[in-house]
Amino acid sequence: MKDNVMRKTLSEGKVVIGTMLQELRSPAIPLVLSDIGFDFLFIDMEHGAHTMETAADLIKITRLSGMTPLVRVPDLQYHFIARCLDAGAQGIMVPRVETREQVERIISYSKYPPSGERGCSINKGHNDYKSEGLVPFIEKANRENLVILQIERERAIKNLDELLSVEGVDIAILGPNDLAASYGVPNDLSSPILSDAFQKVVDTGKKYGVHTGMHIGDADKLKEWMRKGMNVITFNTDLGFIKTAATAGLMKLKG
Repeated sequence: MKDNVMRKTLSEGKVVIGTMLQELRSPAIPLVLSDIGFDFLFIDMEHGAHTMETAADLIKITRLSGMTPLVRVPDLQYHFIARCLDAGAQGIMVPRVETREQVERIISYSKYPPSGERGCSINKGHNDYKSEGLVPFIEKANRENLVILQIERERAIKNLDELLSVEGVDIAILGPNDLAASYGVPNDLSSPILSDAFQKVVDTGKKYGVHTGMHIGDADKLKEWMRKGMNVITFNTDLGFIKTAATAGLMKLKG
């Protein structure tokens, strides 16, 4: 099993920057994004249109591109987590996490025994279809794959110590728009309520050795929170990039 470059980069105290695919399915897209310089790529199965087959193909290309392939699964269910990891994802993000019990299930579904209950099939996409000894494979998979929680509810902020203190959690990523809606302050990501919540995530992450980040299309907001300690930066989506670039070009042509 290959090393997780994103994990290594984070362990060195560096920032990683990635993006998310929601609609585009061409194998060219991960190659283009890698050439631009992104460190990781989320394949979105929660809000995106990707089937398991499409996700598996995109994961393979992302692995070959040099980026770290991650998947946002639709829900906390074993078959989503295990199949995406079998396909070669080097990390999974589960949305709408609010309780310690949910986190413990995520860890259990993501890890092989004795750390969890994930079933083992070695010569799959996660090992680039190569054979390997059972014990070294399990040990490395449990060590290298990233477990990512998406923090996007007021209840999750209240329960942060319970969530991030669970052994095996690597990253907590804020979903600021859902969080804003949860707090009743939509369309105001500069609200003091949200700023306090964001800071609590950073501080609690540092307390438990969990990396923190945010997913949003606002580069200035991401830069602000990079300065405040976030180091897993998920910038925009494929749809966001298309819309931004197309709008800017059209305005210039019509102006």
